[in-house]
Amino acid sequence: MKKADLKSPIPGRLTLVSWNVNGIRAAAGKGLAGFLSGTSPDVACLQETKASPEQFPPGLASSDGYRSYFHSAERKGYSGTAVFSKIEPVEAWMGLGDARFDVEGRAMFLRYPGFTLVNVYVPNGRSDLSRVPFKLDFSDALLDACERRRRRGEGVIVCGDFNTAHREIDLARPAENRGSTGFLPEERAWLDKFTASGYADTFRVFHPGTEGAYTWWDQRTRARPRNVGWRLDYFFASGEIAGKVKSAFILDKVLGSDHCPVGIELCI
Repeated sequence: MKKADLKSPIPGRLTLVSWNVNGIRAAAGKGLAGFLSGTSPDVACLQETKASPEQFPPGLASSDGYRSYFHSAERKGYSGTAVFSKIEPVEAWMGLGDARFDVEGRAMFLRYPGFTLVNVYVPNGRSDLSRVPFKLDFSDALLDACERRRRRGEGVIVCGDFNTAHREIDLARPAENRGSTGFLPEERAWLDKFTASGYADTFRVFHPGTEGAYTWWDQRTRARPRNVGWRLDYFFASGEIAGKVKSAFILDKVLGSDHCPVGIELCI
């Protein structure tokens, strides 16, 4: 999908985009503002911003009529999420209500007329697997928070970097990575639980058998030109609203991070 394709003339159709920018200050120097102005998504969810609100590049947050919302980590230069939205949400709140997770700025909730949007940056389990239990605890807390919103009658859309490739089709070298975080049985089992709870992987709804569809590539090994990647970034939609998702896409030609943007079109 080309950038221009994101600009939809259809009334009531919203374009939502998610992107792990791997440092918003670095991404700003690599064309983030141009991406926002050129594609003009209605809502852009960012992860791994690595900045407090006052450190965001001047003018970026207010460019092209976006309202900005932030959930930064207490630790400087680490983690963090942000949302740029052309639509004012009915309410917005930050965190899962558990200080263990909320000090890292990993989850944001914005309720719009017709749906609730969750922007999430799931922890990495680390190469020594020491953070896998923390990652799974965070993920369970996320599911609990989403289910609370559903019990209130809200359709929930969850997007962001989940730091896990769900199926073998979702990474280039599954056999070599069975013992690596991001493809461990327990991490994949959590995504099984999440989808079994009623959250559809929107990309796979529209592209069930597409191979080579990745959203992250290891920069150290220059994996991107060879497309040796992983699909770590998702849009999930709960059953109450999944039928209103009209397309899902990966913008794998967009540079500026070790991840690329993903998105959906939503009819409200």
